Amino acid sequence: MPHLPDVVLWSVPAFVLLTVVEMVSFRLHPDEEAEGYEAKDAATSVGMGLGSLVFDALWKIPIVAIYAAVYELTPLRVPVLWWTLPLMLLAQDFFYYWSHRGHHVIRVLWACHVVHHSSKKFNLTTALRQPWTTWTVWPFYVPMIALGVHPAAIAFTSGANLVYQFWVHTERIGKLPRPVEFLFNTPSHHRVHHASQGGYLDRNFGGILIIWDRVFGSFVAETERPVYGLTKNIATFNPLRVATHEYAAIARDIRAAGSWSARAGHLFRGPGWRPAATKGAAAGAAQGEARPAVEEPVT
Repeated sequence: MPHLPDVVLWSVPAFVLLTVVEMVSFRLHPDEEAEGYEAKDAATSVGMGLGSLVFDALWKIPIVAIYAAVYELTPLRVPVLWWTLPLMLLAQDFFYYWSHRGHHVIRVLWACHVVHHSSKKFNLTTALRQPWTTWTVWPFYVPMIALGVHPAAIAFTSGANLVYQFWVHTERIGKLPRPVEFLFNTPSHHRVHHASQGGYLDRNFGGILIIWDRVFGSFVAETERPVYGLTKNIATFNPLRVATHEYAAIARDIRAAGSWSARAGHLFRGPGWRPAATKGAAAGAAQGEARPAVEEPVT
């Protein structure tokens, strides 16, 4: 198959330039409502992004082995051509939607993804706040491999999806023309996704396209100003704690659980789930709540 570039690597200079431009824009034109930048928060986000590069390289070893095995077993082959590549991008975006949605409603997956939502700021460095345990993502793309898409094409389309999402992490861009807002994920749609208000939780999972949310009932338009972060925020800038706090909370809940069904629930039910005996004590948590950081604040 033809060589496909590493779009994330090639985009790093643009990431840096756009982040600097956004920082300068807040200096020159402060916004009373926009959160802007906080040095420790931005440094944590950048640190999480750099750490994710290291850990992703480790996770890729077994994941590539599994993908390669599936690819060798399937008799199907999809060539990388000028007209098949857009179809691969469309398919990857579809499976990304379900991966992203799954990582909000299954707690053990949320433990990975919560990292990206842990900042109370919303700016371009937030896009860099990536998890270190992305081994939870690979199963969602196995169908594409089984249909004959080469693993390298999956890597390329996933990188393109990630690069696209960088620019939607900003408060400096308002709503765009209606056709763009209807079809694509935009800063307005993604602000909703990062909000912690009840009406905004578990909404707007799309990567490049927002049409999946419209089709599958998870779309909400931006109306009131979002409040960013978790429903119970963690007061730490320690990258290791940011990366692992929800796994630690799951471990505590499993140790305290009184039955195997409760232990399974803490792993595979929603992040806000509690066993029946303790639901009364957790009545303040909304049913199906997507972003409770159950760990107590740390420093």
